[in-house]
Amino acid sequence: MPKRKTRVDVLLRREISQLLHTDYQSEGVYITISEVDVSPDLRQAKVYYSVLGGEKHERAAEKFFRTKASEIRFKVGKVIVLKYLPFFQFVRDNALERGFDMIEKLDDLDKNP
Repeated sequence: MPKRKTRVDVLLRREISQLLHTDYQSEGVYITISEVDVSPDLRQAKVYYSVLGGEKHERAAEKFFRTKASEIRFKVGKVIVLKYLPFFQFVRDNALERGFDMIEKLDDLDKNP
């Protein structure tokens, strides 16, 4: 994997997380940016996020990103100087839930040999 792509991934993740926790504090409380995956041409970026709380928070986060995606991109573009700032596609990350499900299944196996 090219070093530039990796550096851009990390930089975007850090800046989007920082922006959520400073400018959007009420929404950023239950949202965590888990990963950013920029395309090889650096024009598109998938921003993976996880949500703490119930389904209510998940729907609120989805609506938030749908309405604020361009505003977040604009604000990130003021901080990060790239020839082309990628367009953000926000995708919910289910890795935590899958991990918790796997742990529960393993615990059940331990209890019922």
